[in-house]
Amino acid sequence: MSKKSKPAKSSRRDNIRNIGICAHIDAGKTTVSERFLFYSGKIHRIGEVHDGAAQMDWMKQEQDRGITITAAATSIQWGNYEYHLIDTPGHVDFTIEVERSLRVIDGAIVVFCAKGGVEPQSETVWHQAEKFKVPRIVFVNKMDRMGADFQAVVTEIKERLGGNPVPLQIPIGAEDTFKGIVDLIEMKALYYSGHEEDTPTEGPVPADLMDEAETLRAALVESAAEQIDELTEKYLEEGDLTVDEIRQGLREGTLKGRIFPVLTGSALKNTAVRLLMDAVYQYLPSPSDLPPITVHNIRTKEDMDLTCDSTGPLAMLAFKVQMDGTRKQVYFRVYSGSVNEGDDIINVRENKKEKISRLFQVHANKKEKLEKAIAGDIFLALGMKSVITGDTLCMGQDQFMLEPIDTYEPVISMAVEPRNMEEKEKLDQAVGRIMEEDPTFRVHDDPETGETLISGMGELHLEVIMDRLVTEYNVNARAGKPQVVFRETFNGKTASEAIFERVVEDEGKEKTIFGSIAIEVTPLPREAGLEVEVDPSVRLKLADKPKILEAAVSGAREAARSSGAKGYQVQDVKVLITNIGLKDGVTTEVGYIVAAQEAFRKAAQKDGCKILEPIMKLEIVSPEANLGDVMGDIGQRRGRIENMEIRGDRRVVHGVVPLRNMFGYATELRSKTKAAAQFTMSFLRYGTVDDI
Repeated sequence: MSKKSKPAKSSRRDNIRNIGICAHIDAGKTTVSERFLFYSGKIHRIGEVHDGAAQMDWMKQEQDRGITITAAATSIQWGNYEYHLIDTPGHVDFTIEVERSLRVIDGAIVVFCAKGGVEPQSETVWHQAEKFKVPRIVFVNKMDRMGADFQAVVTEIKERLGGNPVPLQIPIGAEDTFKGIVDLIEMKALYYSGHEEDTPTEGPVPADLMDEAETLRAALVESAAEQIDELTEKYLEEGDLTVDEIRQGLREGTLKGRIFPVLTGSALKNTAVRLLMDAVYQYLPSPSDLPPITVHNIRTKEDMDLTCDSTGPLAMLAFKVQMDGTRKQVYFRVYSGSVNEGDDIINVRENKKEKISRLFQVHANKKEKLEKAIAGDIFLALGMKSVITGDTLCMGQDQFMLEPIDTYEPVISMAVEPRNMEEKEKLDQAVGRIMEEDPTFRVHDDPETGETLISGMGELHLEVIMDRLVTEYNVNARAGKPQVVFRETFNGKTASEAIFERVVEDEGKEKTIFGSIAIEVTPLPREAGLEVEVDPSVRLKLADKPKILEAAVSGAREAARSSGAKGYQVQDVKVLITNIGLKDGVTTEVGYIVAAQEAFRKAAQKDGCKILEPIMKLEIVSPEANLGDVMGDIGQRRGRIENMEIRGDRRVVHGVVPLRNMFGYATELRSKTKAAAQFTMSFLRYGTVDDI
């Protein structure tokens, strides 16, 4: 049965907005963030991304490349409202940063390029937000750019994303004639000079836009009226609503995920950004507006609901770890209760005590000291030792487990060769720290070659990590060529068994370690993962020996991680434990772990296994003149074209292709099209070329 804590009253919490800015790469979200900082008075000079001077892109690697790599947090004051803002990356290689940011924010601004429309990563971000039920407002940016088409973007949001976009504004002009917006709620025109300090000039709606504005306003008012019964009644009786009633209805629909208000402008040209900042408090939720969050009570083993109450039991989630030299810094979102500097808290996963030595509010890589954080706050803490991404922290006897943060498996690896043993030690320390920060980064030593292999989400991911190893950690090492991370699966149903028995000396006495396991491995459909089950008759026979059952299952799972016929991780199989043999007087669990591992290895060798490789989803935007070369090249890379579409004056090619054939593709595409085409590639699934 679900239990609920009592809601709290807090005017400050009602004025908090925990928001994220998300988009496809180069849609302009960091430029939007910079304008938020400038107009709120947080900074007094705008830093541009293309100059490497954006405040939120503080890492050297971000400034060098002109892209966002890590999610950066800041807090700003906008009127009576306190915005906790997270600027997220737009490149697919760093999508974990978006995932864990969306896990803790309450609302999002999704930025779309007025020319590019719904691009691959903006589509991924949208679905990530759907997963966490995050209310969104839309900003169609870059209306001054060649090829800008506001209505086309709105249509794509509806058709490709399945959203219900409701324009609150329409642009006045486009491309080099873009000069302002029409506010559909108040039915007035606002003209902008482009200078960051200037206030807009108000005027009547232009005559050539009046019909469109009236049609869209009628749809806007109807959408607002549908959200609240009282507004519906008034609308049916009078045919219109007041400005405040329209905003009330739009807010209700946005919070419930029924509608997505759409605003437009140009962040680079300082057009309509203040209206977007107002829209954050007008339409996106405060922590108090959110439904209770479900947690698992460790003591009672029951699920219960916690409201955003600063007087309730402490429950906060570690959503990001960041290393500052050798010091670990952890970002938290407080869902219930409050925490003070010096408090002793519990890491529920490890059941270990931690002490909050210091609390900070963060602005990119700068910190402002806090004395206390309450429910609804996002803050940075020092002093954490055992905490990793996804951990729940509580206080005293009240221990809960919040839903953890999903991560992603790496698809590409690279050998890193340190110059000598001293550099190897530095490398091991450095990659250990980076792994704490980045859940999608892996490191292991190849047992056959002795090489250190680093694995990540893409070429850019590994390139950035190598750059950090050299510049941040002063590791003198050479990188090998990127290689894909293969997996294996079974060809058919395969049975195997293994007996492990060994006599060892334990504290001067001989001790027998024993295990006997029989298994049957069956292939499953693609993307089914790994299933390990115990035959019901075996489970019944060993009902009084649960630890042996657990050991057998654990051994089989562990073996699947590295025991394919060719040494790769095995997936898309079901392992059924068909028999567990016992020996009188011997009940050591380790014997059954080893026996299960050996049985799995034997089964893999007997079956031979099939290699699976990363299959990527590919989108190429190209001029029509280069279309033949682009399509022919995909075929040569053993890819498949799935469909094509027209986007403005360009052709968009959608396809799938094996990752191993795509190394260096960016350079070749630029060469073939004279830098006129662009592409985006994201992981689709593990499979074979025949599966494409």
